[in-house]
Amino acid sequence: MSILIKPIITEKATLGSELHNRYTFLVHPKANKVEIKKAVEAAYGVSVEKVRTLNSGPERKMRYTKTGIQKGKTNATKKSDSAGSRWRCHRFLQ
Repeated sequence: MSILIKPIITEKATLGSELHNRYTFLVHPKANKVEIKKAVEAAYGVSVEKVRTLNSGPERKMRYTKTGIQKGKTNATKKSDSAGSRWRCHRFLQ
């Protein structure tokens, strides 16, 4: 099971990394804070002070078509916000 799926690069995440030394990742939904902390420290060689997680539920959508109502949803995701004391920003560019 891979804990870290990918980094999230949005305006809000970039602002957090520049101002508050915080980086945001999309993580496995069943991962806990301790596992996320160990995975970030192992992958990037930094010391993580704090991990915050956010579970976002699926978006439910409905379409009205000729054949009837079409219902669907997106997948549920989990996001992690990791604040580290010794991040090296050039590691993201490799």
